Amino acid sequence: MVILLGARQVGKTTLARAAFEQHRYVDLEDPVTAERFNQDARFELDAGAHAGLILDEAQAVPSVFGALRGAVDAQRSWFGRFVVLGSAQPALIRSVSESLAGRAAVIELDPLTAHEAGQGPDAVSWARVWLAGGFPDALRGDSRIWWESYLRLVLERDLPQYGVRANPLFMRRLLTMLAHQHGGLLNASALGASLGVSHHTLLRHLDVLEAIYLLRRLPPYFCNVGKRLTKAPKAYLRDTGLLHHLLNISTAEELANHPSRGASWEGFVIEDVLRRERLAHPGTQAFFWRTAAGAEIDLVLDRGVERIALEIKAGRGNDARTVRTLREAMPDVEATRGWIVDQATGAELVGERIARAGFASLLAGTP
Repeated sequence: MVILLGARQVGKTTLARAAFEQHRYVDLEDPVTAERFNQDARFELDAGAHAGLILDEAQAVPSVFGALRGAVDAQRSWFGRFVVLGSAQPALIRSVSESLAGRAAVIELDPLTAHEAGQGPDAVSWARVWLAGGFPDALRGDSRIWWESYLRLVLERDLPQYGVRANPLFMRRLLTMLAHQHGGLLNASALGASLGVSHHTLLRHLDVLEAIYLLRRLPPYFCNVGKRLTKAPKAYLRDTGLLHHLLNISTAEELANHPSRGASWEGFVIEDVLRRERLAHPGTQAFFWRTAAGAEIDLVLDRGVERIALEIKAGRGNDARTVRTLREAMPDVEATRGWIVDQATGAELVGERIARAGFASLLAGTP
């Protein structure tokens, strides 16, 4: 079976129904359907899967996972018979690990990359994706209205259904504070104190936000270089549309003049590169690198056989200081190549094993 995970409204259902046209579609959030599966899930699976079955929002009926194990074991050679979709990563992963180990391939679906959004009859520019985010519906209309509805849906309805005991107003305050600290080092103790909760309580709430694909905690890269290294992760809201909504940024002009423009650009490039990196090099691990003295690499891609260092600049990135800083930091992480990604056009070599590339030059593929 195939399990397709991703944030709500990211396009899981659209993709599954297009890719598995012969499969019958079942929405387990529909009360009538959920009741049938709760009464006898195995019967419903066997009765409906003669041509394959798409089970949407499977976490709504936990008993379906035990039934899936028996149904899969009965016909192990039928690959892709069941396609399971879900927005709640914690519940699904727990059910998979307990009931479906060795029986399922798990795929995470990200929002659209700038390259994907630029294709087809509804193509939009990467600048629009940066402003509105990569969710398809946010790109189609007024992103501020869409993001407000999305936040209320997730915080007020979805989290309680997922078994998360979190006050929606508190979670909104937490997201807003994370937006103002976007791209900065995460100090959980200070953030918790500002919100009136303990360090451990705050970490549990951050785990929730990460599990529902709203937050990314980018870990620091450690290596034996004899330098004092930063140990705290950096925190990014994964979609810049959400970031800009929480910062009350509505237009490209407002974004261009906002103090968070540089941090927003950094997060946008990191997410876009990592989304495509997952397809081109699935085993890649991502880090940042920073010493206590302030030397930093915004993104380190560890592909196993090679390591790539990326410096991200909201302006033009071929100035001597930027090149020198990256060149001096690359040996510390044993990087084989360095890239400076900015908003200018074209690409050029700016040093030994270091290239500068405008974001538009990267849309055809990752570096």
